Order: sequence, then C-alpha cells, then structure tokens
Amino acid sequence: MQIDTLLLAKWVIPIEPDHAVWPDTAVAIHEGRILDVLPAVQAQQQYQAGNTIDLTNHVVLPGLINAHTHASMNLLRGFADDLPLMTWLQEYIWPAEQQWISHDFVYDGTLLACAEMLRGGTTCFADMYFFAESTARAAEHAGIRATIGLITVDFPSAYAQDAQEYLRKGLALHDQFRGHPLINTMFAPHAPYSVSDAPLSHIATLAEELDIPIHIHLHETEHEIAESLQKFGVRPMQRLEQLGLLTPRLVSAHMTHLTDEEIANYAQVGAHVVHCPESNLKLASGFCPLQKLLDADVNVALGTDGAASNNDLDMFGEMRTAALLAKGVANDAVAGKAETILRMATINGARALGLDGQIGTIEKGKAADLIAVDLSQLETMPNYDPVSTLVYAANRQQVTDVWIAGRHLMKNRELTTLDIRELEKTAQTWQTRLRP
Repeated sequence: MQIDTLLLAKWVIPIEPDHAVWPDTAVAIHEGRILDVLPAVQAQQQYQAGNTIDLTNHVVLPGLINAHTHASMNLLRGFADDLPLMTWLQEYIWPAEQQWISHDFVYDGTLLACAEMLRGGTTCFADMYFFAESTARAAEHAGIRATIGLITVDFPSAYAQDAQEYLRKGLALHDQFRGHPLINTMFAPHAPYSVSDAPLSHIATLAEELDIPIHIHLHETEHEIAESLQKFGVRPMQRLEQLGLLTPRLVSAHMTHLTDEEIANYAQVGAHVVHCPESNLKLASGFCPLQKLLDADVNVALGTDGAASNNDLDMFGEMRTAALLAKGVANDAVAGKAETILRMATINGARALGLDGQIGTIEKGKAADLIAVDLSQLETMPNYDPVSTLVYAANRQQVTDVWIAGRHLMKNRELTTLDIRELEKTAQTWQTRLRP
C-alpha cells in the first residue's frame, strides 16, 4: 500500500495503553493521520512510503501539549523578574501592555513562541491574550495546533473597552475559525479578580451553547483568595460555582491554594487543572497539590505560563520540575511518577482542551501530531527506561523532528515554516523598542 510517510523508531511510546513502550516499531502516516502502528519489519513489507524516515536512535511519542500560555509574551521575556505576582502584574506587565500591545506585538511575539515551542517538541498550545486574532494568524502561519482563548477582562485595553466588547470580538473570532483543522477556541475570562459576575455568567451560558471550554486563572495566590473573601464573602472557586462555571468545561490554571474539600468538589464536577510549576515557583505563588489532585482523579494537564514569568516555553523542563516538585510537596518519592507526568504533557492536555479524540496518543485514526527525540546522546545514556529518561534526563534540544497533522514542521532541528534568522531580528527590534 502506498502511503505518505513511514517512521521507523527504536521505541514508540503511544501513551495509551498505560506502561506501553514498543521497541522497533513503525508509525505509518497518510493524509495527515496515523494509519497504522506496527512492528518495523512488518511495516516495511506492508507499506511503500513516499518518505521513509529512519529513527534508529529515537523515541517517537505524541507531540507535547502546552495547556496554558500567553505566547506573545515571549517579547517580555526577562522584562520584569524577581517580583511577586501582583507587583509584577500591576507595576510592570500591565503598564507595558497598555503602552505596547497591538496586533503586530501579538503576531510577532506569537511567531517567536511558536518557533520555540516547535523546537522543544510542543505541537499544540492553549493561549490566553489580547488580540487573539493575531495569535491565531501566527499559529496558522507556523502550522502549529492551537486553542485560542477568547480573552475577557473588565478593564479597557488597546483591544477592547469593556467585557461586552471583548466577548463580541471573541465570538467573531470563534465564527471565523469554526471548522479550522488546527485552530480551536475557548472562552478565556482572565481571572475571578479581573472579571465581574455578569460577564462570567454570560460566558457560562455561551460555553454551553457553543460547546467549547472555559479557561481561567484560579486560586493562583493567597492574595486572590483573601481579596475574594473580602469582596464577595466566598473563595474564588465557590464564586465560580455560584455563577455556573464549575462544570466539566472549566480548565483552571495554577490552582496552588486548595482545601481538601475544594479538591473533592472539583473532582466531582469533572473540571480540569493546568499545573504550571515553574511559573508558580518563580512568582512564589504557592505549590499546587498535584498528587492530591491526581489521587482524586482530577484531570491535570501541564503548562508553562508565559515567557514573562517562566522564562521559557520548555515542556521538557516543565515535566522534570513537575515530577520533582510533586515528590517534595507530597513528601513521597512515589508521587509524580514519570509516566503520570508524561501523560499530563500529552493526553491530559488534549482531554482538558476537548481534543482527546484527535491528539494526545499514538492511535490509528488520530492526527499525526508526533515528535522524535534522540536518546543516543551521552546525557541520556545508559537508557534503561525511555519514559523515565524523557522526564528526568532529556532536554528539548534532543527533539530532532516534529510533525503536525502529518506535516513535517521540523526536520533534523531545522524548522520548515519559520525563518529563525528573521525571528531573531524581530526579537531584537522589539527589545530596542521596549527598552531603548
């Protein structure tokens, strides 16, 4: 049978079924989808490929899913470091955004982010930022899969003047990309402290009507909770529940301050969490009780947050930090197992975004969003367990190849849709503007 591409890998990690690591395995790709997964010897007898790629030193796995970021904030990498969250936001980030935010800022920053993510094995990202149309346009240009947040806040910006205008623009964007093969949308009220009751309730209704997720920052700091208690008489999660947002559609980033009762309630409704360990550590926001959430069967995905608070979009680094931090917080070396962390970076992210029928595992019929990681380097040898090696030892520079919907977007570390030299010039131009 004639097919488009055949990958011959030393190992394939399909993510599902659990514990599976298949040696000397091939992945057959045709018309953007995974046609077959079978022993390499059998594949070469059964398929004739237009492009056969020998990955004898590599593990092939699903592309990583960065389930929470602000991609265009790559232009603010290192702009304001070593500050608490609210100081960082109110005195540095928000004023810079008020001055510089524009379609060009968001487009250029997102292209930089897409290049960084692709080079690090991320094939899908969930974004929340102003001028979301430009984020979508940049993702489309790069060929990366993205779920674009329809941002809503109460305060005016260069993008919109009030919550109603944010929602109008968001709905127009949703209509524009409806049915797009790579671009999806979700509502993105910024946080309970920045969006009032009326728009939050409206979003809950619209999300049901349009059948899309709701992404929000939630329980990120103690200050957020104290402010909610003072202003509303309830903790932020309880307020969202009263407004109709605590449903299986809810995808909450950070979640560093939770009671056992809140964890149980959150698990019962089937909502999702995006763990952002490095951003939480850098801003001293707190420690997400990851193992408690997992033990309660909460679906937990993994995200980097933006490069202004991380300061990178490195999902390999995020996996390692998440695994180590889970053990320290739980005081249990068994917490945050490598296999669990890899699931968080793949299928759990897909499930949170409502894309688990399309991506997140290597299965017949799913989109061919795949990465190849070279584990033959000295830093990852010897290699007794490819899953543990990926989480605890490998780094993003070992990602050699990336496919999204079967399209080869990085070949032997060279991007095929983005010009690195031009992006470097763009980054320098913006640095000169923001800090002459």
